[in-house]
Amino acid sequence: MPPKAGALVVDSGRADRVGVFRGVAGPYWLLRPVCGGVEWEAAPERVRPVTAAERLRAQTARVNARSRGEVL
Repeated sequence: MPPKAGALVVDSGRADRVGVFRGVAGPYWLLRPVCGGVEWEAAPERVRPVTAAERLRAQTARVNARSRGEVL
């Protein structure tokens, strides 16, 4: 079962890259980088919820990017 839209997840198929769950496209889940950028497709069996440390790291990266004007 897919997570809720907007949930932070980790794609182990992409070196544990953290992304925001956006939806489902065929057999894949669509994820977007936390700081914005191009979505990518991930195999659902390679996606897991973030840990508390990964969540904090992703939120800090987003805040830092926003302070630099990279994210609205």
